[in-house]
Amino acid sequence: MSLSRVWIIMAASAVLAIGINCFLAPYRVLDGGMIGIGLICKYLWGVKAGFTILLLSVPIFALAWFYDRDYFYNSVYGMLISSFFIDLLQPLQFKFLACVRLDPLSSSIVGGILVGWGIGMMLRHETSTGGTDLLAQLLASVFRINVGVLIFMIDAMVISLGGWLISKETLLLSLITITAVGLTTSLCTWKISENA
Repeated sequence: MSLSRVWIIMAASAVLAIGINCFLAPYRVLDGGMIGIGLICKYLWGVKAGFTILLLSVPIFALAWFYDRDYFYNSVYGMLISSFFIDLLQPLQFKFLACVRLDPLSSSIVGGILVGWGIGMMLRHETSTGGTDLLAQLLASVFRINVGVLIFMIDAMVISLGGWLISKETLLLSLITITAVGLTTSLCTWKISENA
């Protein structure tokens, strides 16, 4: 892996982590996938979200190692670095909230845009945060199901679980967030689709 790619993954992970810690976490808002599961664990039990994402991703990466090494290599760096940054930048939340306070709706949108930008930049450089997106890619290749449909289904289950366990407000704000994440990720990866 080139040094420039490492720097881009680090910058994208930092932006993603700022979106989570400064905009989503203050209002107990979720993203989809493994990040959402990590945030549910953080909100319910006070555990570190990044470390939880890392632990819960181990079985998925083990599957990728045995069934498709390309998926493994293209995602492991993004997952490790983004999980590290999510926990490293968690203290920023309190400093940020002391200076800036957005309403829950605006915070959910801005957080979604930042998370989507971080994920989109990783995808542009052929890496990802892995997690449930990686699981969806593996399942899609085995069962011949559209990967986008699988990712949507997994995200919907995570958001629904969070809404049930945390609150209806969490569910509604999280739906707004995953919409912002999806749109921003699509915009960041638009040129890849055009050139494909």
